[in-house]
Amino acid sequence: MGRLGAWCFRRRWWVLAAWVLAVLAGMASLGPLFNRLDGNTVPDSAESVRAYAVLADGNRSAGTVHVLVDLGPTELIPPASLLAGGGAGAGAPTGPVDPATAAVATSVTRGATRLAGLPGVDTVTQPFAPGLPRGAALRLFAADRHGLLIVVTLGRLDRNGRNQTVHAIEAEGRTLAAALPAGSSVRVGGAPALSKQQNDVLRTDLNTAELVSLPLSLVVLVIVFGGVVAAGLPVLAAVVSVAASMTVLLGFSMVTTVDQDGMTVVTLLGLGLSVDYGLLLVARYREELAAGHPPVEAVARTWATAGRTILFSALTVAAAISGLLLFGLPRLAALGAAGVSIALVAMLVAITLTAALIGIGRRRIRPSRRQRAAAAGAVDRGFFAGLARGVQRRPWFVALGTGLVLLAVGAPLLFTNAQLPSAAGVPDSVAAKHVSTALNARFGQSNGPTVTVVARTTPEALDAYAARFADDPAVVTVLPAKAAGANLSSVAFQVAGDGQTPADRELVRRLRADRPAGLTGGTDAWVTGDAAVLTDVIDLIRRGLPAAAAVTLLAMLVLLFAFTGSLVIPIKAILANVISLGATLGVMTAVFVYGWGSGPLDTLTVGGLNPFVVVVVIAFAFGLSMDYEVFLLGRVREYVAGGADTDTAVRRGLQHTGRVITSAALLMVIVFGCFTAAKLGNIEQIGLGLTVAVLIDATIVRCLLVPATMTLLGRHNWWAPGPLRRLHARLAPTDPPERVMDSSSGMTT
Repeated sequence: MGRLGAWCFRRRWWVLAAWVLAVLAGMASLGPLFNRLDGNTVPDSAESVRAYAVLADGNRSAGTVHVLVDLGPTELIPPASLLAGGGAGAGAPTGPVDPATAAVATSVTRGATRLAGLPGVDTVTQPFAPGLPRGAALRLFAADRHGLLIVVTLGRLDRNGRNQTVHAIEAEGRTLAAALPAGSSVRVGGAPALSKQQNDVLRTDLNTAELVSLPLSLVVLVIVFGGVVAAGLPVLAAVVSVAASMTVLLGFSMVTTVDQDGMTVVTLLGLGLSVDYGLLLVARYREELAAGHPPVEAVARTWATAGRTILFSALTVAAAISGLLLFGLPRLAALGAAGVSIALVAMLVAITLTAALIGIGRRRIRPSRRQRAAAAGAVDRGFFAGLARGVQRRPWFVALGTGLVLLAVGAPLLFTNAQLPSAAGVPDSVAAKHVSTALNARFGQSNGPTVTVVARTTPEALDAYAARFADDPAVVTVLPAKAAGANLSSVAFQVAGDGQTPADRELVRRLRADRPAGLTGGTDAWVTGDAAVLTDVIDLIRRGLPAAAAVTLLAMLVLLFAFTGSLVIPIKAILANVISLGATLGVMTAVFVYGWGSGPLDTLTVGGLNPFVVVVVIAFAFGLSMDYEVFLLGRVREYVAGGADTDTAVRRGLQHTGRVITSAALLMVIVFGCFTAAKLGNIEQIGLGLTVAVLIDATIVRCLLVPATMTLLGRHNWWAPGPLRRLHARLAPTDPPERVMDSSSGMTT
């Protein structure tokens, strides 16, 4: 690592050129990547998803888009007398035509004609169409007589084609709005539009978070380092990491589905880890300068210590995330692969580009007064050394107190609820949400939650089957069955609430236990709907959880053992992180399920935690916690290897790393907090979850719980069975203790 840092320092312009090319490739990947994002996060093998696929095969359509024309103060006269012999159907009474209505009819008809000519559009239905049956026309007018619908049925399109068609429909909607009376508006909704509009909101959220968080991070770093050049290195490394990772993410989208959360997590992790790693390296480099070493030697010594710490940190983060690969969910696997990749990309940027940037700006990067004092031997003085000394006086009190506080904060988790993204998680500014509400409230087109049974049979046979469940306690009403294709029918059971309650999921299980098999014309039947999708997701996560947890924990044990030579420290770190994660999920439950603090935080109360988000937050928060653990243990290990007792090593290690960890945590809180201010409920959950996890870990766990438990364990911190100790001494990729560098005394021999 030392030789690598020195090589990059000397070949700085070549290293910089290579990363500039990587950034340009990442920027070129952004457009294609956003077009490939998919909001569906459930594998095609799930029964609920297979049902949707069967229905899609039956209707040969990419979905229906609703264009809502809201006329504001203009009132439409009843449809039966709109136009002489026109849109209300045959037999409509003739008579004088209201001028305002006639003008609206002309504009809507022209707009519908333009919509019908768009690529990817199959059919367009509008209320003024000549010959349209009177009943069909009535259903396209709002009950308040101030609005109407244009229904656009898409042809069979892939995801990219569907998004392009929706974009064209939105453009035509703006043209139509300009031709309508003053105060009118046109909004585009429906499932295809919702997916596209959520991607648009996601793009805006990501851009806003980056534009806000990076300047704030730079300000904090300037305060920490006391100079713009030193502060700018971690920020520049973060920009490069995120940009370069876009190419990696685009590559994953070619072989598997990448959803909106994938973009969020990659951006979050890339910004957070890169700033952390850059901060650690620059801070350590300035310490080595303060010890009197020339720049190239200071880089070599920094990379041999802090650089190796970053290598282990990236590996532990990647190992924590790798559990996502084992859930049997392709999109979680893609998210895990992307997370592992960005951790490794951030590490590569840190250990190569940061060395090159230090070489470029070496004349403006100087040690601080505090670092010169530390180099002169004042390693036991300072705020964090004093904090550790206070903890060491009452270790039992601090350990038990912090443990009880974390358990109390995590208590709401006992009353949490699982819920997949719904309308509650979409901001009101999204047009498709407004259209969905209007369909129900103004057009009488109920879009309430349902559990749907799809079967290869006739509607009559499916009606007879559904009648058996008419009195089920979870069923509000049974809608008439309808044909969905050749020898294919569906029947919907309306349920109360949001359609994802435990009662709704029990209804799904009852329907699946009593399928309409053996009905006339077919034996295939599937149960779908929001409750069915959630049931499938929870079942898949439960099946994959043991293997994922086992791989993650084993990887943590192996890596931390390789880093420290201890078996006690990895076990203690895992237990502390489990308690910390419980507290994090407790806060998320309080905010998003029960709405505590949702006003000041400006978050959406959605009634449940997305199980995908929970898994992602656990994996990434676990990795970030281990990131700080490695930062602290790396320095403590140096002092222990240099002959210090554990208490002294903890005080010195915390004094040297406490400022770095606190600054890194503050920077991560800035980054994650900007994502908490997003508009989409999923992004809010991820942002707040990781913000709380970092805050708890960098304050309560790292500054109080870890020093207390290490004090209680004393020399037992470094225990390992004899065979493992000998294996570590022979194979571990670390320098022998006599060559570990101590910032206060240089190289001991």
